[in-house]
Amino acid sequence: MSLPSVVDPDDPRIIDTHAHQPTEEFLFDAGGEMMQDAAERFGKEMVPNSYEEMVEEYRAVGIDRAVLLGWDAETNTGNPPVPNEYVAEVRDDHDDFFVGFGSVDPLKDDCVEEARRCVEDLDLVGFKFQQIAQGFDPSDPAHDELWDTIEDLGVPCVFHGGNSTLGACAPGGRGLKIKYGDPMLLDDVAAEHPDLQILIAHPAFPWEKEQLAICQQKGNVYMDLSGWMPAYIDDQVLHYAKTLLKDKVMFGTDYPMLDPQKWLHQFAELDFPEEVQRKILWENAEEFLGLD
Repeated sequence: MSLPSVVDPDDPRIIDTHAHQPTEEFLFDAGGEMMQDAAERFGKEMVPNSYEEMVEEYRAVGIDRAVLLGWDAETNTGNPPVPNEYVAEVRDDHDDFFVGFGSVDPLKDDCVEEARRCVEDLDLVGFKFQQIAQGFDPSDPAHDELWDTIEDLGVPCVFHGGNSTLGACAPGGRGLKIKYGDPMLLDDVAAEHPDLQILIAHPAFPWEKEQLAICQQKGNVYMDLSGWMPAYIDDQVLHYAKTLLKDKVMFGTDYPMLDPQKWLHQFAELDFPEEVQRKILWENAEEFLGLD
């Protein structure tokens, strides 16, 4: 199997817009039992890895940067967060590779203050929200102040889209409610906060058509292909990624759940035009993230 035709491991360009910590802080502490459920669903054994090994693994297949996502779902799950200071420290230790995104729990009273601290004090350049794990409806007016604040800070947000393997096959899904992954809830946010740049993570199964409609209609909404191997991505999503939405779709893995090399090998088999490969693999992310 070959990598996409535009990939040169000796001159890395690719940007992974969706990577998690490969360490115990995320996999075991923040993730807990629901993360173990997800790993089993992916057929993945949760073995912690070092950041040095992660960077080496990425660079070997032509990936130059990765967005490292924070995590705070403490109120809804009872699990401790991955502290934003920790994300900033990892970013500082590997500042030529990681782009740091913070996380705030929208159900915490200090979420607005923490959002400001993430950007103004820790120099994190975006936020990650996982509405199913965090147990909240982003369209609820109770969260308007948080979206106003992030809009004023001028940084983008990654929101989860679609179902989640967290809690998969456990009784009651460990209490997690997949309705919060419906991208239509983000349409309200995008409409009412037009300067808020939104990236919907993952092909939003079973709401892919709604996701495509929102990305087509809202200039401030984008999507990535993380969390799904290309062979399992809906054909209509791939068609839109190749055509109408070629400027709004980005590469992502959901590392460490998905293997970057295997993802890129499967993507190569889709035979996308080289122009579109470049857009999806790095050019769209460079523009979205404001990277040179």
